[in-house]
Amino acid sequence: MPSTHTALDYHLVFSTKERRPLIDENWRDSLHAFLGGCIRQAGGVASRVGGTVDHVHLAVGLRPMHCLADVLRDIKRASSVWVHDTVGVSEFAWQEGYGAFTFSRRDLDSVVQYIESQEEHHRHRTFQEEYRAILESLGVTFDERYLW
Repeated sequence: MPSTHTALDYHLVFSTKERRPLIDENWRDSLHAFLGGCIRQAGGVASRVGGTVDHVHLAVGLRPMHCLADVLRDIKRASSVWVHDTVGVSEFAWQEGYGAFTFSRRDLDSVVQYIESQEEHHRHRTFQEEYRAILESLGVTFDERYLW
């Protein structure tokens, strides 16, 4: 085959450091837009960005040349600087790790819907409960001691 064809779609999840509720609804949409812009600037596609006071979810498409760890490092760094400089929340920081889960393009609508329903979703379960459920549903092994 003379050319390369890919569909590299990810559901990315990461929280504020210590899951502190620092993402205020007054600037949350702007943060989500900034994160989407970071993905686009890196050459990816941000299908949806959403979240709540202590974490974000992103549905993104990346290219084979992208190193996922580098993309996450760069968008977390840039968005932290943006929050510090633009919003003025000096104590804002992201957690060190992240969740990255692949999905099929045909599942994009359900991933987007899941991200869009975060506010409602978290009226009934915590971020920790949600994240554990994601890991378990995908068969990802984890050690609870290092999860948080």
